Amino acid sequence: MSRLFSTVDWGVNANIYEVNIRQYTKEGTFHAFGKHLPRLKAMGIKILWLMPVTPISKKERQGTLGSYYACSSYVQVNPEYGTMDDLKALVKQAHELGMKLIIDWVANHTGWDHHWTKEHPDWYKKDAKGNFTEVNGWKDVIDLDYSKPELRKAMVNAMQHWVNDAGIDGFRCDMAHLVPLDFWKDARTQCEQHQPLFWLGECEEVSYHDVFDTTYAWEWMHVTERLGKGTASVNDVYNVLHKYSQYPVGSQKLFFTANHDENSWNGTEYEKYGGAAKALAVFTASWQGMPMVYSGQESPSKKRLQFFDKDLVEWNNPLQLKEFYQTILLLHQSKAVAGGETFILPTGNNSVMAYLRKKDEEIVLVLLNFSDAEKVVVTIEHDWLKGSFHNIFSGMNYTFTPKELFELQAFEYFVYKSHV
Repeated sequence: MSRLFSTVDWGVNANIYEVNIRQYTKEGTFHAFGKHLPRLKAMGIKILWLMPVTPISKKERQGTLGSYYACSSYVQVNPEYGTMDDLKALVKQAHELGMKLIIDWVANHTGWDHHWTKEHPDWYKKDAKGNFTEVNGWKDVIDLDYSKPELRKAMVNAMQHWVNDAGIDGFRCDMAHLVPLDFWKDARTQCEQHQPLFWLGECEEVSYHDVFDTTYAWEWMHVTERLGKGTASVNDVYNVLHKYSQYPVGSQKLFFTANHDENSWNGTEYEKYGGAAKALAVFTASWQGMPMVYSGQESPSKKRLQFFDKDLVEWNNPLQLKEFYQTILLLHQSKAVAGGETFILPTGNNSVMAYLRKKDEEIVLVLLNFSDAEKVVVTIEHDWLKGSFHNIFSGMNYTFTPKELFELQAFEYFVYKSHV
């Protein structure tokens, strides 16, 4: 199976940092966020994803500021964040630092007072009484009708506006599976007339990889949450990962322990995973796929951010997990992880994952303990183990034989990289 589109070079084996502009700084602006770019560059970030940059509808608004995902225009900038020139300056600054920038695109629905509701009310779905409607239970938005060719044309034109005028590098498409796949095919074809873009889809429909380079690993997220609570085993996780391995060649999955929805509605990574949060973060950067970091995880920000109101990320000084994320994002760029084969190692323990990543002479060994037991002992056996390795977190050197015993404390994680 092959995909219709191929991933732009810089989008292969990259990572993503999700930016919540509203909550990132006291000012909540593009300009204020821009001051953090050198730090994010140093942390190893490759792609910045800005949550929706469009203005927010006032009608049926929830909270004081409303949902980022209830837009009133597809071609204007939310004045709370700044101006179009401010956004262009942010894109330019990111590019100068060697990073790419994509924006959130909400194609399934608009807010209640989007200007299309007056100019083109026929572009919206209607209920039995002929009123605007929404089928997913979101009170502040209304659904668009993709059976209307003129709507499709207008939507693509709006997307091209951000590519051509703002200079963005791609899109993260909200609830992508709710929008017909043939629309996304047209949109990608037309938006890429001048340059290739990166496409991230918030969905887990395999067929959507015809268009989307990367899709969400929702199933992995749910099974690892159960793993952290002790109601699933590592074999359940491996079963999901095997399913992902059957995706079309060139497909990538997005692995994360937090994002804007999960943080606000279901809890921080520490609420969801407890002591296993960091071990799971190590997994996201050491398995085949694309790791994502959400605003403030490097702090770490341990509070649920209000979704509809101003609620500043909890920033620690110094940032306690900056070096942790820097280390695992650098690991993700290594030869063995970026393009290597994977060998799962049996541990005899339903709470411990162990696997090897290898390309040419470079080998990475990963051990992740998802148990709260004070001490877990596992024996690992493989010919690839023989040789000199260093622990990427401690820097300590080790010489392994093909059969080694490892002792892990509660929720401990080890990553060893071979000396080549």
